[in-house]
Amino acid sequence: MNYYRPLVRHGDARPEGALHLAGGVLWFSEVEILDRDAPPRVVPAGLLPDNVRHRLTTRRAAIAGLDMNRPQIMGILNVTPDSFSDGGQHDSVEAATAAAQQMVKDGASIIDIGGESTRPGAESVEELEEIARTAPVIAALRDISSVPVSIDTRKATVALEALDAGGDLVNDVSGFTFDPALAPLAAQAGVPVCVMHAQGDPETMQDDPHYDNVLLDVYDFLARRVDELEDTGIIREQIMIDPGIGFGKTQAHNLTLLRNLSLFHGIGCPILLGVSRKRFIGNIGQEPQADRRVSGSVAVGLVGFSQGVQMLRVHDVAETAQALRLWTAML
Repeated sequence: MNYYRPLVRHGDARPEGALHLAGGVLWFSEVEILDRDAPPRVVPAGLLPDNVRHRLTTRRAAIAGLDMNRPQIMGILNVTPDSFSDGGQHDSVEAATAAAQQMVKDGASIIDIGGESTRPGAESVEELEEIARTAPVIAALRDISSVPVSIDTRKATVALEALDAGGDLVNDVSGFTFDPALAPLAAQAGVPVCVMHAQGDPETMQDDPHYDNVLLDVYDFLARRVDELEDTGIIREQIMIDPGIGFGKTQAHNLTLLRNLSLFHGIGCPILLGVSRKRFIGNIGQEPQADRRVSGSVAVGLVGFSQGVQMLRVHDVAETAQALRLWTAML
C-alpha cells in the first residue's frame, strides 16, 4: 500500500498543476510516496490516483458551525482536580464558565470540556462523577453563550448528559474504542465527532509505547476508525481526526508525527492537533513547569497550521490567537 504526503507550500506564485490542500490557501505540487517496504520518493502531484487527489483537495465541511477552511482554536477547559497543568483551577461552575468566556474573548471558537484527566498515569473516573463535573458547566455556559462546546469523554453516558446540556461535539481520546455505545449515540444524535489515536489507556500508555512505523500505524488506525464510524451512521464530513500527540508515544514518535502531519489529509477529514504544554515540549524547550511552556506550544502549533491542520487545541488561547494572526498576515 502506498501513502501520499503532500509537500505543503504557500504563496501566490504556484507552478502549473499545483493543487489546493483541503480547499484552503495552502497548496502542493509534489507528494512524498511512503511505503512500508520501500524507501520514500517524491513525485509530481499530477501522478496522484484520482481517489487520493479527491481526499487531499476537497474543501472540508463546517464542523459544529465552524469554517474548516481557516484555522480554528479550541480552548481547553479541564474541570478536573488532577489534569497535568491546570487541575483544580476550574473546580466550580462559576470559575469554569468564567474561564470559558475569557477564552472566547481571547480568540477560541470552541471550548473543549473534560471531566476525566487523560495525563499519563491518570486513573479512570466514575461516570456519575464525570457527569457531575461536566454537564452543569456546559448547561451554564449554554445559558450565557452560543459558543460551540465539545465534550472530552470516552463514555456514552457522559456524552449523553453533555449533549442534553447543550454540547455540540464528542471528542474521544480513545478513538471510540473504549465504550462501544458511544459511536451509535453520536450517530443517533447527529453530532460531529473527533476520533483520536492513543496506544493504551491514560494509566498505562507511556509505559512502553512501540510501533512498527508510528506514522503509518497511526494513519492506518485513524483511516480504519473513520470508515467504521461512517458505518455506524456518522457522516464522514462530520468526523475530525487527531494523531494523539503524547498519547502512548515517545518523544521520537511525537516528532515523527509532527514533521509529517500533512499525510493525514489523505483520510479526507479535518485535522485537530493537541500539543499544548506537553512533556516533549518541556524536554526539548528545557522547561519543566507545564504552565510555562507557552512559547514552545505556540511554536509547535504553528508548525501544524503550516501543514494545513484545521484546529489547534490549546490552554493558552490569547497567545495562540496572537501568533495565528501574525502567521495569517505573513501568508
